[in-house]
Amino acid sequence: MSEQAGASNFIRDIVAADHTSGKHGGRAVMRFPPEPNGYLHIGHAKSICLNFGLARDIPGGICHLRFDDTNPTTENPEYVQAIQDDIRWLGFDWKGKIFFTSDYFEQLYDFAVRLIHKGEAYVDHLTAEEMRAYRGTLTQPGENSPSRSRAIDENLDLFQRMRSGEFADGTYVLRAKIDMASANINLRDPVLYRIRHTTHYRTGNKWCLYPAYDYAHPLSDAIEGITHSICTLEFEDHRPLYDWVVEQAETPHRPQQIEFARLNLTSTVMSKRKLLELVEKKLVNGWDDPRLPSIKGLRRRGYTPEAIRTFCDHIGVAKRDAIVEMQLLEHFIREDLNKRSPRVMAVLRPIKIILDNYPDAQSEELEAVNNPEDPSAGMRKVPFSRILYIEQDDFREDPPKQFFRLAPGREVRLRYAYIIKCVGVTKDPQTGEITEIHCTYDPTTKSGASQEQRKVKATIHWVSEAHAVKAEVRLYSPLLVTDPAKIPPEHDWTSYLNPNSLERMTNCLVEPSLRQTAHGMRYQFERLGYFCTDLDSTSDLLIFNRTVSLKDAWAKVEKAQPAR
Repeated sequence: MSEQAGASNFIRDIVAADHTSGKHGGRAVMRFPPEPNGYLHIGHAKSICLNFGLARDIPGGICHLRFDDTNPTTENPEYVQAIQDDIRWLGFDWKGKIFFTSDYFEQLYDFAVRLIHKGEAYVDHLTAEEMRAYRGTLTQPGENSPSRSRAIDENLDLFQRMRSGEFADGTYVLRAKIDMASANINLRDPVLYRIRHTTHYRTGNKWCLYPAYDYAHPLSDAIEGITHSICTLEFEDHRPLYDWVVEQAETPHRPQQIEFARLNLTSTVMSKRKLLELVEKKLVNGWDDPRLPSIKGLRRRGYTPEAIRTFCDHIGVAKRDAIVEMQLLEHFIREDLNKRSPRVMAVLRPIKIILDNYPDAQSEELEAVNNPEDPSAGMRKVPFSRILYIEQDDFREDPPKQFFRLAPGREVRLRYAYIIKCVGVTKDPQTGEITEIHCTYDPTTKSGASQEQRKVKATIHWVSEAHAVKAEVRLYSPLLVTDPAKIPPEHDWTSYLNPNSLERMTNCLVEPSLRQTAHGMRYQFERLGYFCTDLDSTSDLLIFNRTVSLKDAWAKVEKAQPAR
């Protein structure tokens, strides 16, 4: 194992034991087989980390990237490129081992002909509705199709004519001949091929006959010499069909299918179909909308590949489905950003402060720490002047108990600066709203001064009016108002979308050091949270996405747990 080997789990133990014992000839070949019909999400990241992580940690291990492109009606080269970009961004590489199921169409067809010759497959004329009726139920066995006894020569002839485009969509299908009375419905003569007169993004109009997933997937694994075909639990009942296909096709390699629990997160959707619905209905702003759990969305929001990998390693690989709290994912991005993010000051809801006793024309540069977690990050200069802005929430004219920030007659410290005291307010004569807070500052209390003796109960952040840079800040809340598992199946799930999942704040101010920030730069806005410069940001208007707040609900939950 490598020094950065992932945490132990039952799949890792199986693969390692097989490698040690010499099973599969001592090879360890995994694959990540996405269908290019959408963008990847955080659930795919778990599978990526598992498969590519095994290949990294097992001596001589290999992980293929294979696109399962057997459905020409939904696939797109855009998705192919996006998937590759996301895998690389997560820190993994297929090292030239990139494949497409469409590369195997001829071989898959030949395997099907072999099954027909053996009497293990037949061409059926039943419609989809009739096929469902013949299939039976969980408690009732199915019935044989009238086509099941069709002669081998006739099946071969029809199958060839299906390939040549002689028949319309839905006229015929090729089915496996297994057992219509099987307790496993997947073995009741499943469909292997369907007619689809549709242009494929790679093969064009060469084919009008496309293989089903349960047929193409195991044979693609076998063709590539995959040793361990790792998939999610919904395919557990399909495993007997997987084994039947590779056995009856008499492939030289026999991959081993192993299932694990998929990732389910609270407060969001983890279905590519539902994510596509959100995008196509313009309920979100594209696949990279920071509210989505897509890799592109998380990246734009400011998540790091290191945090996602650590999260996937922490949740582990289980044999039973479970729901993971979103707060756990947020915990790991906080942990990561706390170490790497420079600290800056920003005011999202500004209210003006005037230091009555500070000279009008004077300004000064104060020293601020870039990152207390990283001494090598050094210091920066922050301009200070007579007129400042602080957060509205940091002032109360009539403060409640336990409110220690600024209030009439009260002192607080300005971060990296001086102690100030509120001496009065100016109000709008019509609305009665406070427009300015008047304060005095104590020049002997400059932050870091050795002679400072007086202590105050609160420190607040600020920006200088003369030097501040205007910005827009986008705050994100959960995509759904309830957990997906609690939405009744008969309900329209989109009616549970949170109408307040995005809040745009357009009157924000940030310190001038951010004037030259680049897209994707991550910062801690002191006392507010972690933020990332958005792709929409320009030199004329800075735009920041809040990645996550500073409050760590998960850390509190863990702290409250009894000692183990």
